Amino acid sequence: MADARPLYLGPRIKRLRRELGLTQAAMAEDLDISPSYVALIERNQRPLTADVLLRLARTYKLDMHELAADERDDYAQRLLAMLKDPIFAEIDLTTLEIADIATSFPGVAEAMLRLHGAYAREQQALAGLREGVPGDPAADAIGEARRFIARARNHFPALDARAETLADEVARAGGQTEWLRERGVRLRFLPGDVMMGALRRYDRHGDQLLIDDILPATARQWQIALHIAYTAMRSDIAELVRGESFASPTAAQLVRRALAGYAASATIMPYDRFARAVEARAYDIEALAGVFGTSFEQVAHRLTTLGRVGQQGVPFFFIRVDAAGNVSKRLDGAGFPFAAHGGGCPLWNLHQAFRTPGEVLTQWLDLPDGQRFFSIVRTVTSGGGAHDRPIVLRAIALACAAEHAPRLIYAQGAAATAVPTPIGMTCRLCNRAECTARAEPPLGREILPDDYRRVSAPFAFAES
Repeated sequence: MADARPLYLGPRIKRLRRELGLTQAAMAEDLDISPSYVALIERNQRPLTADVLLRLARTYKLDMHELAADERDDYAQRLLAMLKDPIFAEIDLTTLEIADIATSFPGVAEAMLRLHGAYAREQQALAGLREGVPGDPAADAIGEARRFIARARNHFPALDARAETLADEVARAGGQTEWLRERGVRLRFLPGDVMMGALRRYDRHGDQLLIDDILPATARQWQIALHIAYTAMRSDIAELVRGESFASPTAAQLVRRALAGYAASATIMPYDRFARAVEARAYDIEALAGVFGTSFEQVAHRLTTLGRVGQQGVPFFFIRVDAAGNVSKRLDGAGFPFAAHGGGCPLWNLHQAFRTPGEVLTQWLDLPDGQRFFSIVRTVTSGGGAHDRPIVLRAIALACAAEHAPRLIYAQGAAATAVPTPIGMTCRLCNRAECTARAEPPLGREILPDDYRRVSAPFAFAES
């Protein structure tokens, strides 16, 4: 006998609506039902009828079988697995009770699963700390995504090749707007209140790409390029991650996002044209931004991807930090010894760039092991554009091995003979005894008493 159970898909419908960037009123209008009925469906106070299910599939071009899949059994199985945790050992919940929670209160079930997931991750992190490891790398989604990019040296030839073809198509069409129009997609710029907090949203029902109307030209171009990457290059991105086993869905999503950003950048700054311009302009980032109509940060990021055989660029290390020193992006193509944990060296002018916003700073860096690097630093901004939108200020740095520096316009003239600054990876891994900027003593070194002698450095430590 067919399963005649009523279909309650409230959380899934609510999630779908938010992904589409719709209000309950807008979805109700699309489906020709009342907003109150949408609200009741989302709260699981009304089942989803076959007619409404069909309207959803047709209106938003969805797979009806996937949409109709009942989540109750999945919730029940996940709850059963969660309740095997020893923390619940003395709580006697029957299978029937669990099934009832999954059926009648899917929102509560989802909240319980999320809370337990957060608890489990915290327990893993604490276990790592007890073992002397600053976190669990296997469970670190950001670290896993960074390792995926690092294995490829942040160079994906297949994406570059496909992006060059797409860039030619966009140019022949007369620009991004015209390229979209040829594919039946209308581009619209709308106020933030209509966009409901989104910078970019694709309306699949109306075949419209909606962009926040206060974004500057470079950001508009970037958001359109991201849409092109996510749609026209979807299969190329999928091919790169096929067969990869990520520790978590978050890691997989971060990798997919990074590849989409790479693809978008490659359509705006196609490899061959960009590489030629880079050499002609001697890596002048501001000049390249003007040539390609991009931001300083977009060009700096693209410079880390020039690994094509026979047309390689300077290998760069890239990092982006906020004023508190938090790292929000890091790409290593230059072998720069950056510490995975702990603060960076305060003597690197990356941390001083916030004093002179918008100014390009350069510096020669001497590492304790004798390696020498040349770095280019500047602040960048995001956000803003309206009174109620805060501006986020960050600093980015590009660093390359000293042997490559002569190719850079920034290392020519007086900068070529500037005195290097001795820096370390992080205080705990740096043995420079004379450093007055030190925040912590190095690992494995005994601190000497200062009862009778106080040196200028914060700590005096034994030679061995």
